Amino acid sequence: VQLQASGGGLVQAGESLRLSCAASGRTFSSGSMGWFRQAPGKEREFVAGISRSGRRIYYAGSVKGRFAISRDNAKKTVYLQMNSLKPEDTAVYYCNQYRPDGTYVWNWGQGTLVTVSS
Repeated sequence: VQLQASGGGLVQAGESLRLSCAASGRTFSSGSMGWFRQAPGKEREFVAGISRSGRRIYYAGSVKGRFAISRDNAKKTVYLQMNSLKPEDTAVYYCNQYRPDGTYVWNWGQGTLVTVSS
């Protein structure tokens, strides 16, 4: 499976972006999908997750109320709507499928860079 994240860019604080991540292969709809991010000098962290059906959604505390994750299994794509962006949201954003034990299913793609200026 290959993952292609897109939609990143340079925005000012308070603005919005919508990220997309398209997956190849047949197993996209078989598991939970998540967005993760890695800021310079920091470890990769969980941002948001969505179950296979879309009925269960989880957010990191730092983005709850500002970000919204969704998925389209027919298009094999997961989305992240990011509103009220803050400079601390600056990072490379990745998507991946993850298991209940927290391990990742696929190799990481290139990610998409989000830069938020103050």
